[in-house]
Amino acid sequence: MSSDEIVETASVWEAVSDSSGEAYNRRLRADLMTAIRGQIDRFGWSQVAAARNLGVTQPRLSDLYRGKLSKFSLDALVNLGSKVGVHVGVQVDTEVLADH
Repeated sequence: MSSDEIVETASVWEAVSDSSGEAYNRRLRADLMTAIRGQIDRFGWSQVAAARNLGVTQPRLSDLYRGKLSKFSLDALVNLGSKVGVHVGVQVDTEVLADH
């Protein structure tokens, strides 16, 4: 494939990820970060107040606000979210793969 060739992907996460699992994880983390920031904003907390209330440093909270996905695991975001009323549900789906 040449560098000028356009590749169509299902999402921006698919375009920047090596696998569909990685893309899904990134999308989930981005969604959680957005929801957590939204709650903090609704509460009217400054970043300093939010950091104190969440038990993290202000630079860590700044990373959240700047969307630095690589700095947050899904687990860390679930824990932060629970402190501001952002709850995550899990739905498990299975698919039959042709070669298995």
